[in-house]
Amino acid sequence: MATVWDDLDLLLDSPSSLTTTTHVRGTIRDSPGFNAGTDASALRKAIEGIGTTEKTLIDVLTQRSSVQRQLISLVDDLEGDTHGDFEDLLVALVTSPAVYDCHEVIRATKGAGTTENTLVEIFASRSNKQIKALSDAYLAETGKTLIDGLKSEVASDFGKSLLILAEGKRDESTNVDVVKAKTDAKILYEAGEKKWGTDESKFIDILCHRSVPQLRQTLVEYKNVSGKTLQQSIENEMSGNLEDLLVAIVKCVKSVPAYLAERLFKSMKGTGTDEATLTRIMVSRSEIDMLDIRAEFKKLFGYSLYSTIESETSGDYRKTLLKICGGDDTA
Repeated sequence: MATVWDDLDLLLDSPSSLTTTTHVRGTIRDSPGFNAGTDASALRKAIEGIGTTEKTLIDVLTQRSSVQRQLISLVDDLEGDTHGDFEDLLVALVTSPAVYDCHEVIRATKGAGTTENTLVEIFASRSNKQIKALSDAYLAETGKTLIDGLKSEVASDFGKSLLILAEGKRDESTNVDVVKAKTDAKILYEAGEKKWGTDESKFIDILCHRSVPQLRQTLVEYKNVSGKTLQQSIENEMSGNLEDLLVAIVKCVKSVPAYLAERLFKSMKGTGTDEATLTRIMVSRSEIDMLDIRAEFKKLFGYSLYSTIESETSGDYRKTLLKICGGDDTA
């Protein structure tokens, strides 16, 4: 797994789903000839009959874009007539992306303890535009700002970093200042590898504010200065939630699809499946870069995302995930 993250050769020329809105590599698209009334009628019939006709629910909801699904949304009916992970997956499909992200953030911060890895994944992998939409949904849902909501749940340097990302104000310039990248690389080296103890504030400032193209250049310059990748240095110098967040930022700067492919792998391997993570990534990336995530999954682990879902999940939940996945990259 490490080799993918260590390779910086093609980094400067590859597209980024953090900033490139036209780079759409999803498995779900608008359905031609879409009719919201016809679909709503078919879904209601499937739900209201004796026993829910799951096949109709799966076929309709996985073959319509998110915008189309909002027009036929039957979220209350789905919550009443389906159950468990399958219900969660269908409800996620009929919820707008911004509101779904908002609900995931609320779920990660309520109750005893905060689910930091969910917050790390969402705020490291979303674009400014997505974070702004999430922020608007959060305000509408809770009556308070996203920043205020998070402030009471996260603390220390991890909290500081997360709050910067949650502002959704990362520089979006496509211009790269090589001199600045060399300077930033030197600052990071001197704040970490070169000194006794780590100055986390320098890492937070640079990694949470600079544009993706600028950070990619900085990663290259850092390797030249220190002989190690920045990810390796962070892993050596830091620990806990801050390390997880800064490593996630570096990985997403390199490749959001590869980062999410790794998250999907971890959600299905080991003891039990983390259905919440699996559902969130499959639904939230289905219209953005699922084809790229599939390709990165195969590259990282040697077998397909499709076959892994097939072996690690079951029932209608599995059938729906496989439809969202959209194909088996066995070749």
